[in-house]
Amino acid sequence: MSELLGQTPSQTVGPYYTLRLFKEGENVLVPPGHPGRIAIQGRVLDGDRNPIEDALLEIWQANSAGRYRHPDDHRELALDNGFTGFGRAITDFETGEYIFETVKPGRVPDAEGAFQAPHISLIVQGRGMLNPVFTRIYFSDEDEANRDDLILRGLPAARRGTLIAELVETAVYRFDVLFQGEDETVFFDF
Repeated sequence: MSELLGQTPSQTVGPYYTLRLFKEGENVLVPPGHPGRIAIQGRVLDGDRNPIEDALLEIWQANSAGRYRHPDDHRELALDNGFTGFGRAITDFETGEYIFETVKPGRVPDAEGAFQAPHISLIVQGRGMLNPVFTRIYFSDEDEANRDDLILRGLPAARRGTLIAELVETAVYRFDVLFQGEDETVFFDF
């Protein structure tokens, strides 16, 4: 007679992003010299504000005209042949730093028929996380659009800043992803 055993315990994720899920250059969504090219750089930090090494970040966004590179986007806006619309980056093992080279997205329609502020959708997975987290990156030099954005308006005023990438130099934005604490990045349930 066989003895009944309990269910196998769940496993945590990683660290294996650098080995299997990231390919060099996936963090570059536009070629060098592309008009409107920007960089978004930052760190992924834990609750003690230590770097989370080997985190995987994925972005999806519209191009500078506000059109997604997706078959369901049939709007008559220009597609940008040099722009991929999707990127993936991993954090540096020592510092938790990441970088994306892309364009600032244009405004896209929201659920109420108005326009959303320029934003980038971001997914983060990390060591020990069984499920990814979902957030957005908005831009500090888009104050008026940010004030009108349906998603940002739905957040408590004190929390909105956790989704804003700061312009730190010409065409370079800084966006840190923070887990836990009073200044934790806002994450969305999907």
